[in-house]
Order: sequence, then C-alpha cells, then structure tokens
Amino acid sequence: MAKIKSKSQQSKNSKKQAKKETSSLSLKEQLAQKRKAAQARKELISLLTTATFSGVFVGIVLFFVAGIKAALPGVLGILVMSLSYKYPRQALYAFIIYVPVGGTITYYLGNSPILQLAKDAFYVPALIGLWQTCRKQGLPLIIPSGIKIPLYIVLGCSLLTLLFVNGGQQFNPPSVGLLEKAAPEIPLGMGILGLKVFLGYVPLIGCAYYLIRDKRDFLLLSRLQIALILICCVLGLIQYLLLLTGICKGTRGLEGNALFVTSLDARCYFGGALLYSPEEGVVRLPGTFVAPWQWAWFLISSTFFTFATGFTDPSPIWRLLGLGSLVTVFINAVISGQRIALALVPTCFGILLLLTGQLGNLKRFIPIGIGLAFILGIAMVTNPAVVQERTASFTSRWEASPPQDFIVQQFEENWKNVDGPLGSGLGRATNSARAMGKTKLVETYYPKVLYEVGILGVMAFLGLVTTLTIIGFKTYRSIKNRNFRSYGAALWVFILFISYNTYYYPLDVDPVAVYYWFFAGVLFKLPELEKQDIEDANPLQKTKKKRLKTI
Repeated sequence: MAKIKSKSQQSKNSKKQAKKETSSLSLKEQLAQKRKAAQARKELISLLTTATFSGVFVGIVLFFVAGIKAALPGVLGILVMSLSYKYPRQALYAFIIYVPVGGTITYYLGNSPILQLAKDAFYVPALIGLWQTCRKQGLPLIIPSGIKIPLYIVLGCSLLTLLFVNGGQQFNPPSVGLLEKAAPEIPLGMGILGLKVFLGYVPLIGCAYYLIRDKRDFLLLSRLQIALILICCVLGLIQYLLLLTGICKGTRGLEGNALFVTSLDARCYFGGALLYSPEEGVVRLPGTFVAPWQWAWFLISSTFFTFATGFTDPSPIWRLLGLGSLVTVFINAVISGQRIALALVPTCFGILLLLTGQLGNLKRFIPIGIGLAFILGIAMVTNPAVVQERTASFTSRWEASPPQDFIVQQFEENWKNVDGPLGSGLGRATNSARAMGKTKLVETYYPKVLYEVGILGVMAFLGLVTTLTIIGFKTYRSIKNRNFRSYGAALWVFILFISYNTYYYPLDVDPVAVYYWFFAGVLFKLPELEKQDIEDANPLQKTKKKRLKTI
C-alpha cells in the first residue's frame, strides 16, 4: 500500500510540476511578447520621428522650388516610403487598396504629376524590404522558377534597346533641318520609365506569394478585393446618378468638339476626366479612375475576381457579396458607356462558366444563374433606353471599325515604322513617358511592344507570358481541393485572357498592369495552401519547409 501511495503521490507531484512549468512558461512567453510589442512601438516612434523631420525638410525645399502642389506630396511620399520599407506586408495591402481609388485621390489632392506615381511609394520600398528578407532567408524572389529564363531573356532584350537605341538617341540625336530646333528630350530617362512600365510589376508575383502565409491570409485578400470592387462600383453608380439628375453637369451644354471629348472640367466627384453628353448619345464615365478606359478594364478584370469569390468562398455571406459585386460590375458595364466593357464583361463571364466547370455544378449554378438573370432583367426593364443606346453604340462602332481590322492595321503600321530589330526605344509609345520626350500613340498592346523593343522583344515577351500561362495551367490542375481549384481556374483564365489580349494596352496601366502579375502570385500559392490544409487535418504528416517568417 505504501508503494502504491508513493507512486500515486509521485504522479500527482509530477503533474503539479508540469502545471507549474506550463504556467511559468506561459508567463515567460507573455513577458517576451510584451517586450517585443514595446520594442515594436519604440521602433515605430523612432521611424515616424525621423521620417517626419526628413519629410518636413524636403517639403520646405520643394515648397520654395515648386510650390505647395509639390511640397505636400513630397512630405507624404517620404512618410509612406519609410513606413512601407519597414512594414512591407502592410504596404502591399495599402498598395492593393490604393490601386482602384488612386485616380480619385490624385484629383482631390491637386492633380500633381507626382501623385500619378503615388502607388509606387507603397510598392517599391515594400519590394526592397521583401528582397532583403528573401536574401537573408535564402528564398527566391522570382516565383515560379520556370519563368526565370524567359524573364531574363526579355530583360536582356529590353536592356539592349535601352543601351543602344535610347542611348544612341541620347548621345547622338537625329539631325534636324537648318531652321528647325530640336525638341528637348531625355531618351535615357524615357527608356528607364518605359522599362519600369514594361516589366516593373513582374516582382509582384513574388510579393503576392509571400504575402499569403495561410488560408486566413488568402481569404482576407480575396474578400478585400471583393469589398474594393463593391465600393468602387457603388461609387460608379452614384457618379452616373449624379450626372443623370443634373447635380453634375458633365459635358452637357458645350459646343462643337467639346461635346464628344472627355474633359477634366466635367469631373463629377470621383475619378478624373469624363464625357457625358446624352443628347448626343455619348457617355464615357471614369468611375474611380483617372480615365474612362481604365474604368472599363477594371470592370473587365473584376469579373474574374467576383466570379471566383461568388462560387468558391467557404462563407455563404461572402459568396452572396461576391455575386452582388458581380451584378454591380454588369450594371456599371452598361451605364459607363464603355463599349469594350459592355462586350467583354458578359463574354468573360460565359468563358469562366465553361472553363472553370461551374456550368456543370448545377446545385450551385442554377440558383446563382436565376438570381443574376432576375436582377439584371429588372435593371434592363427599368432602363430600356440606356440598354438600347449602349447596344446601338457598340453595334455602330463595331460596324465602323471592326476590332480585328484595327489590330491588323496597327501591326502593319508599326512594322513599317519601327527603326530596327531592337525597336524605336523604350518609352517611345508609352503615354506616361511623354514628359521625357516625343511619344507615339499606339492603341494596341503588341504593336506597341513591337514599336518600342522590336520583333526580338515581342517574341521574348510572348515567350514569358506563354510560360507563365502554361505553368499557371499546370498549377491549378494540380490542386485537388474543389474551392481552391475553382478559384485557381478563374485566375488562370484571367492570366490567359490578358496574356494574349492586344486590343488597347491594359498591361501598361492600372489596374491590369498590377492585377495580372499580383494574382499570378496568388495562383502559384494555392497548392501550398492546399498542403497546409492537409497538414492541419493530419498533424503527423506535417513537413518541415522553409517559409518566409518576417513579412
């Protein structure tokens, strides 16, 4: 009996000791967390103090040199860049939030040229911070590894153009007539800016990949995108109602050509330049963006994201919000007056139904399809004149200038006018580089690339996007989880569509220039999220894998 008592006593003592160790360990952890939080606050205060003093100093200098319009963005820029470098994770979220509302913010703060690059104050410092972290932890920034060689080839062709074509224009400018004066240009500066527009957002693939650490992060990002789309579409609808009721005048009452040209003076609370002359049958709304055609491509790209969330989110509430935002995308495609949005939004929706397999998922598709048809039917019945007007505008435009003929004509023109196999110079057909010198308007993407970097650059870039598309297809097909697979399929269709689209140049400007590369990174992360789900369900099967810890 004594032995039994002693054994029971020992077990009780060991349990008490284990409890004491657990409580003392948790206490130590709590103290460590408090010290860590105090250290983080101290670092934040120190960073804010330094950045504020630096920003104020630069702002004072800019105020005396260029006035308040340059000073205020300069101060804000230094603060934002300092915080973005220190906190890349938060900076990338801010970057994604800023993209769809940047046009509205730009004009509210005075339309300074610096504000056109404001989103890069989030992106570039965050990218530098992420790159340094990847170097420390031995992780690749370029993901997936299969795109490295095609990317290096495109980069090599671009640098040859920058060196020999832009460099030649800089140091050996073409001669002008005897009585003519050469226009002031900075071809190398134009080339650097053109290279940034051409390939500057490719690293967003890695940024998105490391931003998403687990399923919770993935859902946060996908739902954030839906919330942004819903907010922007509601603002676009409000903008249209303000114009319709006469609260905003638009371009009504003007004379001559002014009735048919977008104008910044006609701006209506959100976004930038617009055209609203309903008596002439022309409407071009910018939504929350700088220009109407950017709004059109935001609506087109939003079709993919709203579709993905509406059919795959595990929460019924967010599925409804996703489908609700899809409805607002359809409505804005009609009222915006953008013919390309009116054509491509329903087309992309149909392609998604076919290629993602949701058409065969009758239990989910039939209620959703009936709901969408009902809501859109009500909108069409209550506004028949708007629908008829937009449809007639689209039909007349197609008959007057078929897109396929326009694309062929652009290819032929730029093939004849390009200076050589290395192109006519980076930035020479990039609208945002016009401050550096004379640029040419090329309204289709691959003819624009042909003009800038020549046939070698076009072939290299096609190799890059083709590789990205093939790897994306293999990635989503490797996923077994139904929700992840469907979401990945929607993202892959988006990548496929944008990779070979040459009508206009969405890959050059917001928002597609950002979304294309960023959501490719989200797609490549999905297989790892699926593995994490399997490991969480079977803890014994967990594998030790090197992951980024500090972003």
